[in-house]
Amino acid sequence: MDENTQVFVISIAAELAGMHPQTLRQYDRLGLVSPGRTAGKSRRYSMRDVEKLREIARLGSEGVSLEGIRRILELEDHVSALSDRVRDLESALADELLNRPGRRVFAAGSEGEVVSMRAGTRVRRSNQIVVWRPLER
Repeated sequence: MDENTQVFVISIAAELAGMHPQTLRQYDRLGLVSPGRTAGKSRRYSMRDVEKLREIARLGSEGVSLEGIRRILELEDHVSALSDRVRDLESALADELLNRPGRRVFAAGSEGEVVSMRAGTRVRRSNQIVVWRPLER
């Protein structure tokens, strides 16, 4: 059983979260925590839902409004989804780099442009400084 398995009926989820079942119904109507439903339309909560209910209670006790809590949860879900996407992209990139023969290397040019280089070469940097340059006529 993982944290997303929906096993708790509303009374058990409310007890685990330290809330009244009517509060869970209200949060469901407001879209703060939307549990799964059985074929008979009864609510089933997961451990993840219970953790979210506890977080709502914590934020509420700190004086955050329900709309503020909704927005915080929405942003946390968005950050989590983006983190998962970045992890997937990093993994795909790592696989591509390992499987690609003759990997290409890129560097930034002096004007900010992207410069393609052969693997194993280094960028030659100029360490000269111009102190004075006559005006061109």
